[in-house]
Amino acid sequence: MSKDIRIKKGLNINLVGAAEQTTSKAVLSNVYALNLDDFHGIVPKMMLKEGSEVKAGEPLFYNKNNEQMLFVSPVSGELVEIVRGARRRILTLKILADKEQQYSAHKKIDLAKADENQIRELLLKSGCWPFIKQRPYDIIADPNAVPKAIFVSGHTTAPLAADVDYVLRGKEDEVQAAVTALSKLTPGQFHVCVGNTSTSPFTNIQGVTMHKVSGPHPAGLVGTQINKIDPVNKGEVVWTLSPQDLVIIGELLLTGKFNAERTIALAGSVVKEPKYYTTKIGAEISTFLYASGVNLKKFRLINGDVLTGSKVKPDGYLGFYNNTVTAIPEGDDYEFFGWNKPVFNKISPTRSLTFSWMQPNKKYDLDTNTNGEHRAFVVTGQYEKVFPLDIYPLQLLKACMVKDLDEMEQLGLYEVAPEDFSLTEFICISKQPHQQIIREGLDLLHQEIG
Repeated sequence: MSKDIRIKKGLNINLVGAAEQTTSKAVLSNVYALNLDDFHGIVPKMMLKEGSEVKAGEPLFYNKNNEQMLFVSPVSGELVEIVRGARRRILTLKILADKEQQYSAHKKIDLAKADENQIRELLLKSGCWPFIKQRPYDIIADPNAVPKAIFVSGHTTAPLAADVDYVLRGKEDEVQAAVTALSKLTPGQFHVCVGNTSTSPFTNIQGVTMHKVSGPHPAGLVGTQINKIDPVNKGEVVWTLSPQDLVIIGELLLTGKFNAERTIALAGSVVKEPKYYTTKIGAEISTFLYASGVNLKKFRLINGDVLTGSKVKPDGYLGFYNNTVTAIPEGDDYEFFGWNKPVFNKISPTRSLTFSWMQPNKKYDLDTNTNGEHRAFVVTGQYEKVFPLDIYPLQLLKACMVKDLDEMEQLGLYEVAPEDFSLTEFICISKQPHQQIIREGLDLLHQEIG
């Protein structure tokens, strides 16, 4: 049974450089890396030393606060470097890959007969558990918690993001296996949202509650969908996963192997031939970036989409959760009297000297210029026009800034993640870092209340 969700508030950011639906195999990377910043809130305890040989799917470290939660190598090879920062904090683990990959094998289980304890144990020791995120706090899920529901967004509305229907094509068996297993970990429903006109691979998946979602971005964000379907209240927990992570979990359940392979979208106006590449978690971005070619010397490379991704260098590595790599022009120049003349080549939610509202389907070649300086919050009412959640965004941001725990709770911080504020950050005339503010608020709430 499908339930429709119509989002009216939001803003589509149509950019030049969408990935064409053709897939190539990326050049094999010599070195693969895990960036510990991808695992927010995790205190790692190493299980191996530099120089150790490791198989794909073999544990590298565990979570200090839960020793059962293991984090594994995406490839087999040698752990050549443990990069540390201040106070010997582990920043990055680098593995020199073998030419012929060897996999750590796990015992397969009968999904029809397996109980929740067997499934949870397999996901923890195989390294697949970190793919499961939870709300509140937008962190890796607590294995001891029982979620009231599980959510997966099978619809993308973020600019230049990988198309879910395309990357999941032919992976229905793996998705079904993952859904069957994960459904046993919750007494509630397994919710999947797809596009309103989508011929989604989720259509024939058994055991899910389907929702058709339509409307502008952020209709495709799982936080928006949770808010419209089953909001998170104090004391409740929901789990979220990305569609490609379901494929990795499903393949583990079917074959007993942790296969870190991903299909990623290389997109952006700087890329000469934007398309999809098959690679692995932690691969060197240069292995597929220069295969497509770049047409500018100064450009910003983003691990993720342009709204929620992080800046990375061409010799950086694909993030643990990322399905998109974006390259756009670097905005390091300033326009003379740019604030006082008509603007035709930029997107704006206002109608003052801007005309993007007259051409909603036009594609733009935007750079990273913030078009203004950081200043105190200016009350304009613009956030509410693009923020579809039943939350007061400006008031919640200010509550986080002044660390008012009571206000943060009452204004709905439990059900949001930093990405839910990516669009308000994009249109913010005060140039405030909304996602960073929300992240710090969530960390404070988790630390004080737990």
